[in-house]
Amino acid sequence: MHPYQHAKTHPDRLALVVADTGERLTYRELDEATNRAAHLFRRLGLKPGDAVGLLLRNGPAYPIAYWGAQRAGLMIVPLSTHLKPAEAAYILQDSKAKALMTSAEVGETAQVLARDREALIPGVLAVFNMRPEPLAGARAWDEAVADLPTTPIADEISGYYLVYSSGTTGRPKGVILPFERGPIEAESLTEESLSRRMSHVEHPVTYNGAPLYHAAPLVSVIATQRRGGTAVVLKKFDAVETLKAIQDWRVGFAQFVPTMFVRMLGLPEEVRRSYDLSSLELVTHAAAPCPVEIKRQMLDWLGPIIHEYYSGSEANGACHIGPEEWLRKPGSVGRPTWGVLHICDEAGEELPPGKDGLIYFESDRTFEYLNDPEKTARSRHPRHPNWSALGDIGRLDEDGYLFLTDRKDFMIISGGVNIYPQAVENALVMHPAVADVAVIGAPNREFGEEVKAVVQLKEGIAPTDALARELIDHCRERVSHVSTPRSVDFVEELPRLPTGKLAKHQLRSRYWEAA
Repeated sequence: MHPYQHAKTHPDRLALVVADTGERLTYRELDEATNRAAHLFRRLGLKPGDAVGLLLRNGPAYPIAYWGAQRAGLMIVPLSTHLKPAEAAYILQDSKAKALMTSAEVGETAQVLARDREALIPGVLAVFNMRPEPLAGARAWDEAVADLPTTPIADEISGYYLVYSSGTTGRPKGVILPFERGPIEAESLTEESLSRRMSHVEHPVTYNGAPLYHAAPLVSVIATQRRGGTAVVLKKFDAVETLKAIQDWRVGFAQFVPTMFVRMLGLPEEVRRSYDLSSLELVTHAAAPCPVEIKRQMLDWLGPIIHEYYSGSEANGACHIGPEEWLRKPGSVGRPTWGVLHICDEAGEELPPGKDGLIYFESDRTFEYLNDPEKTARSRHPRHPNWSALGDIGRLDEDGYLFLTDRKDFMIISGGVNIYPQAVENALVMHPAVADVAVIGAPNREFGEEVKAVVQLKEGIAPTDALARELIDHCRERVSHVSTPRSVDFVEELPRLPTGKLAKHQLRSRYWEAA
């Protein structure tokens, strides 16, 4: 179904609630606003297949911009609000976005893109400010749509989303998923998969505390609104606000990443127990490996309602494990729900159970990386073009359960966010005090991993706490906030092989073995 159908039958039902700010959006408001949005996109000359960028924090503007673009057949490009102006500009240019919806509350990146649109993002025809606070260089959204009809455009056709996933070089790449344009009521495979979990509830109430520019939270809100439910979100995740939102809105379905579990478990027990969470029927988590002890504590707290899944933005396959299964197979991410799993060595030879190797999904659902046929080719098995890998290392047990072991190329997963070290290393090596540098994921109880820079200084320069802070500030000005190292260690010399290749396994193991 589609939100417009629920606007006809239940116009005053809430489609979205921002629990920590009190903002609300009814299905009538969503329908009227998205019709106006679709008319605006047509007035701009946008055609089905054109792209639009969404650089927004969680709030009513997000579903309005999303569904408005979806009704006009456009490709929606969600952008992280942590991106620096140059990083966001790259994605907008790479996707050939024709419009950008943002707001002043995003901060510097929105301000720079709006002010310097012609220089930074010349292909973007207009930048729209979706909130009342002024944003120099942007057009006010409310003024732009004020005279437009609240009825559908004549040529409605479905659009879809284009999520960017960082590559090992640090350059993000757009993930093109299988999609055929058609009726706007038709659900995608990812939406259908989530909808099935809520199929026994007519109008589900769901919770997401993560930013909607991530694929999983976005799909959760889309699926909720397709079913006529209420999507409860937060402007920014907070452990207490999460419990309060679940209690106050009688949330039935909640989605988390392991870092959120850690923060909620970090609350005093009397605080946790003071909230009524009895409405919860299903809790899911993904995005990063969850420590076994953290998962056990969550099951003890919430009961056997916690399910885990493993997949990627590329949606080439998926695994799932329920609570009872997990207790029998602690640490596993489950068995495939779509696709066939293969664990292969570097040569592509399939490995037996218990052996670690590259994880491939065999599936007819293929993806491509936008403007990067080489990266697309590298994701495929050398002999089986319908086997694809995301760079994860893992093993299968004798019963076919998957256990994640590591990430190929040492991608860092911190709090459910994928971080690639190369861009950080490139920034640090430009500092005048740095001779050599390696950026790795070091153990962090709350986030799973934290970004750590291991630095070899130039001769004659002494390591100090002040210099460590200076290097962190140096990074913060050049890469996104989430990629900035949380700590810096100084070493006499980094372990490099005679070929010049950095022995990163050796360096990383020092920290993980000590932990």
